Amino acid sequence: MELNADIGEGCDDASLMPYLDRVSIACGGHTGDAASMCTALSLAAEHGVAVGAHPSYPDRAQFGRRALAASGDEIAAWVTQQTECLAEQAAKRGMRLAHVKPHGALYNVAARDIVVARAIARAVVAFDPTLILLGLSGSRLVAAGQTAGLAVLNEAFADRRYQTNGQLVSRETSGALIVEPATAAAQADTLARGAALSTLGGGRIRVLADTLCLHSDTPGALNIARAVHAALNRG
Repeated sequence: MELNADIGEGCDDASLMPYLDRVSIACGGHTGDAASMCTALSLAAEHGVAVGAHPSYPDRAQFGRRALAASGDEIAAWVTQQTECLAEQAAKRGMRLAHVKPHGALYNVAARDIVVARAIARAVVAFDPTLILLGLSGSRLVAAGQTAGLAVLNEAFADRRYQTNGQLVSRETSGALIVEPATAAAQADTLARGAALSTLGGGRIRVLADTLCLHSDTPGALNIARAVHAALNRG
């Protein structure tokens, strides 16, 4: 089971890199500029980690965590522009992007809104149909990617709680983040085995996981990464 993280967001990315297989780099929407993209790309190259774009609603004030009213064409344009910015920086270093993963509110809206999901998939196909699209496991974004002919990865989360419908619990809800390394490791192990996962409300669901995400801005992210990595590689 591979581990991925969202980076280039002002956190201690360097310490996480030894535990990761894939990173999604902020590329100007919610945060990020040429300098931060260059730093993130260099770290990934040093550790042999696959890189991808992490486009978002263009809303730095709310860190891309607020949904903006926009047409499908506007969303596609935002995804294209931000992905292109990162791809240009990568090309200067002889690197190519491997995937696209929306950030924050754009990720969550695309998980349930087929218009937004199709706009993102359309943008990725037009930019580079060989890119992989990452989306919330079992979501409309994953389905839209598959319909558009893209390779997809169903993403699950080691450091976030789930609702019984398979959606993530809002960050504004108490207990939404998993900050205890042992708890995150146990959830990662459960996801990797395909076993039933406990939800925040007390139910149990099964979540298909092709890749597991860790957040660099979760409190204690490094200790969580170590614990999750150890759990997945035990034995």
